[in-house]
Amino acid sequence: QVQLVESGGGLVQAGGSLRLSCAASGSSAAISVMGWYRQAPGKERELVATITRGGSTNHADSVKGRFTISRDNAKSTVYLQMNSLKVEDTAVYKCTVRRWGADYWGKGTLVTVSS
Repeated sequence: QVQLVESGGGLVQAGGSLRLSCAASGSSAAISVMGWYRQAPGKERELVATITRGGSTNHADSVKGRFTISRDNAKSTVYLQMNSLKVEDTAVYKCTVRRWGADYWGKGTLVTVSS
């Protein structure tokens, strides 16, 4: 089993920045892909960004140029640097990792962007 704990969410004004972190513990070795999803009130969950163990990244079009995903394999931690935040970025952000074909999810951290 892999346990995930997110941190870094909060309230920020539009145009501001936040950095989310997600630390994996337990059987965190051999984690391949790490990523972030988000779900806004009344909307479906959407992919924000993913990163492979080798560092290849994929960002949703809606966040390209504003958000950057990164990871520290030694710490089994994935980060999401969010700049130029918009009101529409308000959502619960959840971390996910894949290990041996199984997906694990964190409980999420709320990001609220005010106008």
